[in-house]
Amino acid sequence: MKNIHVSTTINGDPTEFICAPDESLLDVLRDRLGLTGSKEGCGSGDCGACSVTVNGRLVCSCLVLGAEADGAAVETIEGMAQGETLHPLQQHFIDGAALQCGVCTPGILVAAKALLEKNPNPTDTEIRYWLAGNLCRCTGYDKIIKAVQSAAAEMRGA
Repeated sequence: MKNIHVSTTINGDPTEFICAPDESLLDVLRDRLGLTGSKEGCGSGDCGACSVTVNGRLVCSCLVLGAEADGAAVETIEGMAQGETLHPLQQHFIDGAALQCGVCTPGILVAAKALLEKNPNPTDTEIRYWLAGNLCRCTGYDKIIKAVQSAAAEMRGA
């Protein structure tokens, strides 16, 4: 198989890489670009640990080919903070103890950010529905839901 040259934007930065036609976006991010925030939990799109957005759409990067990122805008967990300033979701997850082992946390944060960009004032039910594709085996979900709600309130200026 012939390798593919990809030109994309990752976290706002123009990026180019070469990948195999069957290489996942997750493997490209982690192994070729050193963006190790996205985790491989299952490799089959069932856990959400590798969640990123591609052109604003939430996807499991283990199910997207790296070549599909050509010309796209990809956002990963590494793009959430602005320098040393954490995104409100990140800060509220820390403040509310909404994380434990951390394997699922990057994917949940990316998914929650995508939700708040579409719906800045979600109900608990809407948050639970939106995050249903992200599995956490450590915390339960109550602290995660509370952290998303408090971050949403801060982001709305409430």
